[in-house]
Amino acid sequence: MTAHIYKNKKPIIFFLAPAFAFIIVFLYYPFIQNIINSFQEIAGLGSAAKGWQDPWYSNYTALLKDETMRIALKNTLIMLLVTVFGQVGIALLLSILTDRVSHGAKFFRVVYFFPIVISATALGLLFFLIVLYDKGMLNQLREFFGATKLVDFKSKPYALFTMMIPVMWQYVGFYFIILVTGLNNISSELYEAASIDGATPYQQVKYLSLPLLRNVICTCVVLAVTGSLKVFDLPWTLFPKGMSDTWLTGSYMFYQVFNANNVDYSSAIAVVIVFLGVVLSKLVNTIFKEKEY
Repeated sequence: MTAHIYKNKKPIIFFLAPAFAFIIVFLYYPFIQNIINSFQEIAGLGSAAKGWQDPWYSNYTALLKDETMRIALKNTLIMLLVTVFGQVGIALLLSILTDRVSHGAKFFRVVYFFPIVISATALGLLFFLIVLYDKGMLNQLREFFGATKLVDFKSKPYALFTMMIPVMWQYVGFYFIILVTGLNNISSELYEAASIDGATPYQQVKYLSLPLLRNVICTCVVLAVTGSLKVFDLPWTLFPKGMSDTWLTGSYMFYQVFNANNVDYSSAIAVVIVFLGVVLSKLVNTIFKEKEY
């Protein structure tokens, strides 16, 4: 009787169908429509297309010549490196250290995870007040320690650094929780056996923890790469409209839709973002693919 139940796939299809239909309607259909929009001429948000661009690929040739798009791609690449090495790297270090402490592990987990429960807009406003030119927290601290000149942390020389610090800080907790869960799934017997064989804590991390976390780290890096291509809310709150050349691909796409009213051009930017996300995710999976000897 039990075997017959598992052979009958109809109930499984019945429960999978609603989610499949939802994804088709609210993800794949808009995505395909977005690709079509990128080749059409659309006057404004909600307006019907006037027809095809002449030539039909003109939005993509315009992207190649767009200086702001180049700045956005350069900043996004820097954001990607900061995300992978900053967010995932720091999260990996913290998760290994937390896994090694015998007391207070739960306390550290709550502390490191806390930033992720705060909305990005609230974090953006918090850091906006911290880096404020006049009466901001950082400048007040500098004055307290004897500095006589105020520093504009939102000016061009500091803008990228000011924008990326809160973005990196916000998501460390997210990857930290994923990595801690992965570490908890490693059997303690392996560490005990390694310890009996004389392995030091460093050797246990190098030859046990990191190899067994390979797939978890790969998942974190893929999430970090795709997330860096889409990040928008916190940078936009700190630097609206790409202030001080802080454009990212996500914020530039938003600007083209809602400020420049250039819907078809923003659709082309969205297609580029998806394309980069797919290519980079494939690249990360190739790098982390286990080698067969």
